[in-house]
Amino acid sequence: MSRTPLLQSPELLRRLLRAKDRMDAASHEDWPVERLASVSHVSEAHFARAFKEAFGTPPHRYLLTRRIERAAALLRDSELPITEIAFRTGWRSLGTFGRIFREITGDNPGTVRKQARIAAQELSSVPACIVSAAHRPDLKTSVLEKRRLSGDGIKETQPKEIDNE
Repeated sequence: MSRTPLLQSPELLRRLLRAKDRMDAASHEDWPVERLASVSHVSEAHFARAFKEAFGTPPHRYLLTRRIERAAALLRDSELPITEIAFRTGWRSLGTFGRIFREITGDNPGTVRKQARIAAQELSSVPACIVSAAHRPDLKTSVLEKRRLSGDGIKETQPKEIDNE
């Protein structure tokens, strides 16, 4: 059963955008819902529901996307060690960074770096905005659901599509 999205007031949308902009500007920081809700001046539950409704993804998943996008850009465009990239993009553990990065992108960070170097030579004539959009991670399935599907000892289930409600 599909709900029709509720119209959100322009004031609420401005408040949600304020929180989203803060996450974009400092995706390496911790952004628990209570902090985001205080930035938006709404309750935690209302913030989580309204954010998902406005942007089509929950706040935590949005933050993961930003971090992985930033890490992928650093892998492509810098010579920084992978450990440094992990810490600069907000991960506290290299193992967690590598696992989540691999689950979302399908490759480990070192492979992404090698492939980006090869692709950069081939894509030199394509606009950068198109290349960036193509590298954006697709988070239609949650990380835990992907792990279940990969068969690492967790009960096998069918992936659930994320509703954009």
